[in-house]
Amino acid sequence: MSERVPNVIVVSAPSGAGKSTLLRGVLAEMDHLRFSVSHTTRAPRPGETDGLEYHFVARERFRELIKTQQLLEWAEVHDNLYGTGYEEYRRAEREGVDLLLDLDVQGAAQVRMKFRDAVSLFVLPPSYEVLEARIRGRGQDDEETIRRRLEAASLEMSLYRDYDYVVVNADLDACVEDVKCVIRAARLRASRMDGAAAGILETFPKRS
Repeated sequence: MSERVPNVIVVSAPSGAGKSTLLRGVLAEMDHLRFSVSHTTRAPRPGETDGLEYHFVARERFRELIKTQQLLEWAEVHDNLYGTGYEEYRRAEREGVDLLLDLDVQGAAQVRMKFRDAVSLFVLPPSYEVLEARIRGRGQDDEETIRRRLEAASLEMSLYRDYDYVVVNADLDACVEDVKCVIRAARLRASRMDGAAAGILETFPKRS
């Protein structure tokens, strides 16, 4: 077990804001950062792998995880259930790395209640038009689903002030750098530098 306490980094965004692509870029460029793989009852999208993007489970199995209190947070989004297992945090503890969580606004609020020093970040699209184009460009949703996603986006984006940081995903490379800056800053908080500071102070002569 590592003695290092993981930073909990929570990232939220409306569907179509480019969050998944953004976080892949961040994970590829930062060390000591682990992506929290959530459980979900939704079906895998083309190219998704069980255990990599999500743990894909039946609704009955998800309800069992809730009942046995194995989830750090959970929420129902677009008629599907999503949740983070406690094991994700415990594994980050063992590995001595920070934990990056991709959560909707409901799940993010639950994590902020349980981890008071969690760092939260909201990703905004550049505009409504860009968001709609991104959702339609995926070619995965019918008109009714697109309408519901856009309505949900309006509500979710109104909550951006609940978060510590906000980035606008207009340019992917620039946005990746912004998120990396937030994570670096989180690692340098005084509360997270106690170990390093104590070690340095030990090198100073003791006061008589």
